[in-house]
Order: sequence, then structure tokens, then C-alpha cells
Amino acid sequence: MARPRLSLQIQIEPGAGRLPADRPQLRRWAAAALESDARLVMRFVGESEGRELNHRFRGRNQPTNVLTFDYEVEPMVVADIVFCMPVVRREARAQGKTQRDHLAHLVVHGVLHAHGHDHGNDADAHRMEAREVAILRRFGIDDPYA
Repeated sequence: MARPRLSLQIQIEPGAGRLPADRPQLRRWAAAALESDARLVMRFVGESEGRELNHRFRGRNQPTNVLTFDYEVEPMVVADIVFCMPVVRREARAQGKTQRDHLAHLVVHGVLHAHGHDHGNDADAHRMEAREVAILRRFGIDDPYA
């Protein structure tokens, strides 16, 4: 079976600061989580844009680490995935992880959301987390839930 194809656009807003991974690595992480062909936009933002998007689309007046906007799943996944880098950095410090490993987890997490995976109940969360752990292990990254 052919490997799913990935069309990936990366946008970095100035408030995002320097990323802990380069574009080829972001592509590898995203490609590892693909289940079908996908056209994705990854946008890395600062605190204000992260807060604005989370407030507008989720009703929460604070930034969050990752937001996935999935527009289409069949025949191709089409989605925007937004990462708020100040939140990613704070979480990595608080959890004793490298920023790179934490970002890898969030890229995989966001791509799986784009494919329709969710963690709204225990069974779905368990399936999604197991998939994330297996993908991250291929990159030598420890279980983010351990």
C-alpha cells in the first residue's frame, strides 16, 4: 500500500519565536501520523493570536497549546493546525520535557485530530494516546503520558 501523500504549508507568526525543530522535521512528524492523503497548514503563533483563536472558536479566553481546524476528511484530509508556542514552551518546562519532544507530541496529536481522532471519552482517549505513543516511539521520544 502506498504511503499517504502530504501537502504541508508552514506559517510562523513573529510572536511564535524560534521553533525547536526545522521544517523537514515538522514534516516527518506530521507524515508519521498520516492515515490518508492530507493537505495541512501548520501555523505557529504567539500568545495573542493563540488567545484570540481559542476564545473565538472554543469560548476560552486563554491560549491553548494546539488547535486543529479540520475542514474535510474524505477523500483527503484538509486542516489547519495552530500551535501557540509560548504555551508549548511553558508546558514543556512544567512537564520536564524538551520543547522539541513536546512539539513533536503536539504535531502528532494535531494531525490525528485532523483525521477525526478524538479524546472526548475514555475509550477514544485510550486509542488516540496509544497511537500517539507508538508514533513518537519511532522518533525515540518517550511516552508523553507516562
